[in-house]
Amino acid sequence: MTGEASVSQSYVPVRVWDLPTRLFHWAIVLLVGFSWLSRQLQWMEWHMRSGYTILTLLLFRLAWGFVGSDTARFRQFLASPRAALRHLTHLARREPDHQVGHNAAGGWMVLGLLGLLAVQVGTGLFANDDILTEGPLAETVDKSTSDWLSHIHVVNFKLIEIAVAAHILAVLTYAVLKRHNLVRPMLTGRKRLPAGLPPPRMASPWLALLLVVAAAGAVTWLVNRS
Repeated sequence: MTGEASVSQSYVPVRVWDLPTRLFHWAIVLLVGFSWLSRQLQWMEWHMRSGYTILTLLLFRLAWGFVGSDTARFRQFLASPRAALRHLTHLARREPDHQVGHNAAGGWMVLGLLGLLAVQVGTGLFANDDILTEGPLAETVDKSTSDWLSHIHVVNFKLIEIAVAAHILAVLTYAVLKRHNLVRPMLTGRKRLPAGLPPPRMASPWLALLLVVAAAGAVTWLVNRS
C-alpha cells in the first residue's frame, strides 16, 4: 500500500528560490572567476572593482539571510552539525528529492563559502602587491600588517578554489548517486515537489533592491573614505 501511494504521488512545480538569491549565486560565480583572471593578467584596477562588487553582494546576502525569502534565511537552512553528518551518511541512498532549499550539509557548505569570500574581500582591502597596487585601507595599518594580510589574501584564495571544487563535486555526486538535479532549480527558481507541500514564503524583490543599493553605498563610502 505504501509503495503504491508513493508511486502515485503527484508532483507539481514549486518556486523554491527567489530571483535575488539566484542572481547573487551566479554573479558570485562569475565574479570569482573574473577576480582570478584579472589577477593573472595583472588587471589590478578591474581586480579591485570585482572585489568591491563581491563585498557589496556579500553585505546584501548577509542582510538577505535575515529578512529575505524563507529558503534564503540562515535559520532556515543551517541545521545542526549532527544533522549535516547524518545527511552525508545517506549520500549514496537513492531517494526522491523532497528538499525545499538547501539540505543540512549544503547549508554548511554555503556558510563556509560565504565566510571564505568575506575573508578574501576583507584582507584585500588592506593588501598590497609591493609594486603599484594596494587596497583602499592599506594605509590605515602598518606595512607589516598589510604584508601579513596580503599573504592571507593569497592563501585564502587557494582555500576558495578547494571549496569551489568541493561544491562542484557535491553537485555532480548528487546528480550521479541520487539523480538530484541541483543546478536547474538555481537557474529557474522552481523544483518539482510533492503536491500539498507548503511553498516557501518569498520576500519582495524591491526589498532586495533596497538592500543592494544600501550595500553599494556602504562599500562606496568605505573605499573612498580617505
